[in-house]
Amino acid sequence: MTAVNLGLPRSASLRAEPGSAAPGPAAPGLDGRPDVPGLVDRFGRIARDLRVSVTEKCSLRCTYCMPAEGLPAIPREELLTPAEIARLVGIGVRDLGIREVRFTGGEPLMRADLAEIIGLSAAAAPGIDLSITTNGIGLDHRVGELVAAGLTRVNISLDTVDREHFAALTRRDRLPAVFAGIAAAHAAGLTPLKLNAVMMRQTLAGAADLLAWALEHGCRLRFIEQMPLDADHTWLRENMVSAEELLGVLRTRFDLVEAGRPDDPSSPAEEWLVDGGPATVGIIASVTRSFCAACDRTRITAEGTVRSCLFGDDETDLRGLLRGGADDAELARWWRGAMWGKQSGHGMEAAGFVPPVRSMGAIGG
Repeated sequence: MTAVNLGLPRSASLRAEPGSAAPGPAAPGLDGRPDVPGLVDRFGRIARDLRVSVTEKCSLRCTYCMPAEGLPAIPREELLTPAEIARLVGIGVRDLGIREVRFTGGEPLMRADLAEIIGLSAAAAPGIDLSITTNGIGLDHRVGELVAAGLTRVNISLDTVDREHFAALTRRDRLPAVFAGIAAAHAAGLTPLKLNAVMMRQTLAGAADLLAWALEHGCRLRFIEQMPLDADHTWLRENMVSAEELLGVLRTRFDLVEAGRPDDPSSPAEEWLVDGGPATVGIIASVTRSFCAACDRTRITAEGTVRSCLFGDDETDLRGLLRGGADDAELARWWRGAMWGKQSGHGMEAAGFVPPVRSMGAIGG
């Protein structure tokens, strides 16, 4: 198999031929992997949620994700094409038990051919839930074509409703454009509309305002603990806003009652009823309340490598197989092998924890 240039920051991408003994994710048929159709790992977890990054480019420069100058550009020929993405989506749904597909980035709206990606994927996997995670900038201009292509849901990143704080955090004064994207998603019927907010020290005081705004505008808000996935590698655990600290701030204005994960035990977000419900607010406490034991995700990077864990730098090249003439069965075998080698958890609690080489923007959310 040929090597893949993953761009900077780089990871140690694994290339093992079937039957060879290479370190990292198990190649097909090695290390006792059971002969089962789904994506199962050594700890009994089954992946049913597929995240597909389509680009490293983004229209914002969020400090917890991107460097100020953006990520190094991936040459166009190294990106998966719409047809290649759709083929992998089809294999995942038809042969590997995937039940949900979300397209991410970078910022997926930076791909001019996003509607084609969604349309071909919808044709390859009829009836599957297809969503995007986006910052919402430009969504108002494209939502019609995306829905027509088969888009069913949208998650929009919004960390604050304070324009000054937004500009400081994202290095761009684009909050009105995000609001326009949210309004357009509502108008197009992409509901329930979820908002994702990474809680940072400088925006913590406005957390209750953000929740009030989400409730007023019919959005389901989920706060996310900042993870060590920033490109600048400045994350420090002691500077992170924890779930407990956030709850303390929110409870100065709202009555919150813990509801757990009522809809899906594999969901990363724990829910709290707001002022008696039915409205809720979610918190994804990746650092302080690890949910790795219930993780059901598998990821494909924009260059076509399988990455089974956000915090594991091991990657398995599917693009080389795609372009080398592999059939669907072989692609599925390698994908299963990558999942079998998934690590047990992110390991942030360990004294010797080392963050992954790639940042969130390079991996895909």
